[in-house]
Amino acid sequence: MLILNKDEYSILIDNDREYAANSADNVHTYNAEYSLGDALYRPSCQHSIVVRKNDDILRSCILLADGGATGIHESSAIIHGNSCLIAVGQFMCSIEIPCLELEWKAEVDSATCFGVYYSAAHNCFISHGELEITRVEMDGKVLWHGGGKDIFTNGFELHENYVEVVDWNDEIYRIDIATGQSRIVAI
Repeated sequence: MLILNKDEYSILIDNDREYAANSADNVHTYNAEYSLGDALYRPSCQHSIVVRKNDDILRSCILLADGGATGIHESSAIIHGNSCLIAVGQFMCSIEIPCLELEWKAEVDSATCFGVYYSAAHNCFISHGELEITRVEMDGKVLWHGGGKDIFTNGFELHENYVEVVDWNDEIYRIDIATGQSRIVAI
């Protein structure tokens, strides 16, 4: 579980693997259900968001996506302004706080989005995906995708003007945030 705070609200984000869309037998119920992809089968990602004020639950929703499964960890979501940006499967989406309205969704990777970051210098969001690093504008528009020779599983660092990411073969890439241009800096 990941707990984020925004003013007087606590935002609890968790996996709900037992949830089944359109079922009356769910252990947890939610005020809203958002299906982010075109899954023909059971979604691989099922992330719940609950907004609390003090000990009271104000709103809840569940985000469903196919593609590679994402877990919940410290880089899964961030708060920016009145929005919660969250990685769900191959998507990054923006959820308004506290109402939990889906503001936008963007497909940021062909497989899985590992993490969501904010670049203050460029006023944009950066997705650390399994196959791609992606720049997403404040309105959810994807500006660019950058890839490498292999999957980006061995490290990620956001710097002021670039992202440094390490692939499966321990090759280090530096990706310019302004342009999306990528170059290998170490093998």
